[in-house]
Amino acid sequence: MTQKKMIRSHYQAHRDGLVRYVQAITGDRDQAEDVVQEAYLRLGQALTGRLLDDPGRYLFRIVRNLALDGRRRGRRDGRLYADDPDPLIEGARDEQPSPEASALARDDYERLLAAMAELPERTRIAVEMHRLGGAKLREIAAELGISTSAAHQLVVDGVAHCRDRLRR
Repeated sequence: MTQKKMIRSHYQAHRDGLVRYVQAITGDRDQAEDVVQEAYLRLGQALTGRLLDDPGRYLFRIVRNLALDGRRRGRRDGRLYADDPDPLIEGARDEQPSPEASALARDDYERLLAAMAELPERTRIAVEMHRLGGAKLREIAAELGISTSAAHQLVVDGVAHCRDRLRR
């Protein structure tokens, strides 16, 4: 018997048990059916060009992983899309910073801008590109016409200067 026929036979013999197993994890019969079918398809793809020692066990592992992923996704989606929007609005109100915290943040921001203005131009550009723009060191080096290690040193020096200024 070929491996594919053996898998198909195993799948048909254990399909109902796999569906019940997934339904116990997800709590949804339709989703369980989909997960088991998806697992069977993935197992077929995994078999392409190789032999598995225990394809039935591999199928069971795929089913389990897909079921757990589906359950996690369902929980996450449930938090994102609650039926009653009022708790979300209440939560958003609680996340608003206090007036004192806003004033302190504005003050820190102004001090950071002043510290950045004190930096030599190349250092300021390197820090802005790296910390604010997400540029990689090699991109900064290319932009400034310097080595990657020199770009790294500019960023380190600039960040240290800003950190010192904010601590005062």
